[in-house]
Amino acid sequence: MLFHIFQNHIDAILDELTEAGTLPARIDRSNVTLEPPRDPSHGDLSTNAAMVLSKAAGMKPRDLAEKIAEKLAALDDVQSVDIAGPGFINLRVAPSVLLGELLEIEQLGAQYGRSDKHAGVTVNIEYVSANPTGPMHMGHCRGAVVGDALADLLEAVGHKVIREYYVNDAGSQVDTLARSAHLRYREALGDDIGTIPEGLYPGDYLKPVGEALAAEFGDKYQHAPESEWLLIFRKAAVAKMMDMIRSDLALLGIRHDVFSSEAELHEAGKADIAEAELRSRDLVYDGVLEQPKGKVIEDWEAVELPLFRSTQFGDDQDRPIKKSNGRWTYFGGDLAYHFQKAQTADELIDIWGADHSGTVKRIKAAVTALTEGKTKFDVKLVQMVRLLRNGEPEKMSKRSGNFVTIADMVEEVGKDAVRFTMLTRKADAQMDFDFAKVMEASRDNPVFYVQYAHARIQSTLRKAAAEGLTPSAEHLDRLGEEEMDLVKMAAQFPRIIESAAASREPHRVAFYLNDLAAAFHGFYNLGNDRPEKRIIMVNDPETTSARLFLAKNIGQTVKNGLALMGVEAAESM
Repeated sequence: MLFHIFQNHIDAILDELTEAGTLPARIDRSNVTLEPPRDPSHGDLSTNAAMVLSKAAGMKPRDLAEKIAEKLAALDDVQSVDIAGPGFINLRVAPSVLLGELLEIEQLGAQYGRSDKHAGVTVNIEYVSANPTGPMHMGHCRGAVVGDALADLLEAVGHKVIREYYVNDAGSQVDTLARSAHLRYREALGDDIGTIPEGLYPGDYLKPVGEALAAEFGDKYQHAPESEWLLIFRKAAVAKMMDMIRSDLALLGIRHDVFSSEAELHEAGKADIAEAELRSRDLVYDGVLEQPKGKVIEDWEAVELPLFRSTQFGDDQDRPIKKSNGRWTYFGGDLAYHFQKAQTADELIDIWGADHSGTVKRIKAAVTALTEGKTKFDVKLVQMVRLLRNGEPEKMSKRSGNFVTIADMVEEVGKDAVRFTMLTRKADAQMDFDFAKVMEASRDNPVFYVQYAHARIQSTLRKAAAEGLTPSAEHLDRLGEEEMDLVKMAAQFPRIIESAAASREPHRVAFYLNDLAAAFHGFYNLGNDRPEKRIIMVNDPETTSARLFLAKNIGQTVKNGLALMGVEAAESM
């Protein structure tokens, strides 16, 4: 692959300069980059090697750049080399290398862009983890898509990925769920339940749960005291909700490998194990929290609590892991849960809503402490999505009565439109989802624009086949400058995957696909004004076969990128 070829060239040249004594031994090269210059007129690739290594070499950047450029210019893979500014090195790639990249796309097919670079490193990604109290709604959708696309992306660079869902089934919300389910159970048995009481879940989605409970238990608990049925109904209702949640996520093509229960974690004493581990290292102690500053709390009293020394890890205060009544705090439970996850993974990634930003620091501190810094941990915050219809807020749902569900969205615009749109902005940036816009057949709709590029290519291939014309690599020398620019764009794909995976930012793939689609549409439209640039020219089958080969493999690259986003490539539109 083009970037790997030239990265190897740069590494080999730096090795040579080290052996010659120009560069010191064991010099840090981690900040050396190789990427396309911002201005394509400057060349195909640019490296900052001379800029970042000159100080260690005791040389001016430009002097070091000249030594690197001299060796680059001697390579058959390099067409030309220029030094820009104080020491940036720009180079143009030999056409033979670009054509080789095109052949590699053809050879690798669906595997183009993938690598085993991070094989042997297991990453646990926890995403969605919505309370099991109702259907999946828009508040869960963006995090679900970001987490799932990130999992696909990390697998594409060789990671073993564990996709995990943390079932919050130990809090007061599941008691509320059980009471709401009992009300619908009574309704199914013929009771007039009237208006749903304040504090219970009102959605119609609980009616089938009540009917299932009625079928299972008959009237056994219809008039029984809460103490007899609460635990039973809680467990049954959570199970039904998780079935519904799995079904909703499946509509988006999302699956999880592991569903971890908060209740089971506590029942198994995992929190106690985590506490004991931290106490053994003096990272949990019994102490009294200071009264909150700037607040007057009349009934506040100093209570001794088990505290985690999170201040040792960058937090602004030590955090309690248990309440005064002996129950675990949310932080205590999270601490134990992350300790559990760290047993089977080298790296942990949590996808959280932006409203959880305040807990990031303390959980990072806990993971660092529990794993003695051996397990990497990252949190990706996802901003809310504002739902619109022709610019006006959209609020109502068919199923829930007060919010738009994922099922509603998928039914209206389709899985692919939902997934792609959710990845068209950085996860920590707010976004609007306008039902009308995502169905619009225009340049302004990235979902349509990228899908149309693939569909357009497939249509062109079908049209050519009807004329007896097929893609072929035999006459690639017929490709001109405009065609080679397309190859250069496609050749960036493996680098995009690596950088997106390294930064944990799947939206980069969407951005790239939009650029690649724009480049292809631009080339395709050249033929409107310049007939000699049309892809299909019946009177010139050799040039046609080369352009069809190019188009086919641009389509393959688009398809591979869409696959990483969990989006199917349209064959026609």
